[in-house]
Amino acid sequence: MVKARKYVVKRAFQGLPKREDFEVVESELPPISNGEILVKTEWVSVDPYQRAYNSRYPTPYDQFSFQVGVVQDSKDPRYPVGTRVVSHRGWCDYYVGTPGGTEKSLNSTYKLPDLKGLSPSLGIGAVGMPGATAYFGFLEICKPKEGETVVVTGAAGAVGSIVGQIAKIKGCRVIGFAGSDDKVQWLEKELGFDKVFNYKTVDVNKALKEAAPNGVDCYFDNVGGEISSIIIKNMNTYGRVSVCGSISAYNEDALEGPKASILQPSIVFKELKLEGFIVSRWIDRWPEAFADLTKWILSGQLKTREHVTDGFDNIYDAFIGMLAGENTGKAIVRI
Repeated sequence: MVKARKYVVKRAFQGLPKREDFEVVESELPPISNGEILVKTEWVSVDPYQRAYNSRYPTPYDQFSFQVGVVQDSKDPRYPVGTRVVSHRGWCDYYVGTPGGTEKSLNSTYKLPDLKGLSPSLGIGAVGMPGATAYFGFLEICKPKEGETVVVTGAAGAVGSIVGQIAKIKGCRVIGFAGSDDKVQWLEKELGFDKVFNYKTVDVNKALKEAAPNGVDCYFDNVGGEISSIIIKNMNTYGRVSVCGSISAYNEDALEGPKASILQPSIVFKELKLEGFIVSRWIDRWPEAFADLTKWILSGQLKTREHVTDGFDNIYDAFIGMLAGENTGKAIVRI
């Protein structure tokens, strides 16, 4: 028998999630049946969507997230002992599951992509759901053209940092907004963004007009709020906006959400395309993204950075730190 621990959300979050909203539950896992595998977790992901989706699930529920684990016991010949797998089984240290052969849904378990010797942790980062989000959300919706100006908010996060680098690979000029001077330096000096601003210390409208005097063609929106309204007002005719999230409002009361300037005049008169998305739309094509992302990492065209927290007992702290913007790059937990 294997003793397993998992985080259970026992009450809906009010504002910033609190430690007492979670309970760590220990149980003995049953022996595996035909078609099942026993997996020991190696890496757990903490992401903004785990806060955003909280209201969609009746409590109590097991805290979901992507994770990388190693098969410890198997009754599925496709997944022998030692196989690394990616699943959406959440904040737990062991689990028993039935793997899927392909990535047909977010809840499928699939083999870790061939990372050509790179760290398995990338399977929940740049070569996982966040990487696919950046890849498809930017390329399929913004459809960037060489020489265009791209703006990314949340630019130092797991998704935004990859979007900006893909934009550079595609020959675009990239402007980012992040939440600290250290992040600004990292994005400009190491990742090659053309210009990055600390949104907390600049006049966003003035900074954008100086950095993009000829307007903005593509905007990848991670944060929502007034900063998004300002950027959209600075867009060119036929500009494209890919809406990935609104982390600025995730901890706010959904019924009393923050207000932002009206967008319709800009959308109408500049004939903008504004489209939201969930990355599962392209789940059948994730391997295509993973192949390109791995190739770019190995060639040095795409740089990755991970903000690592150690220990199962510290997953909550890593989650809260990520929501507060303490991470540069992908926030992950080593179990």
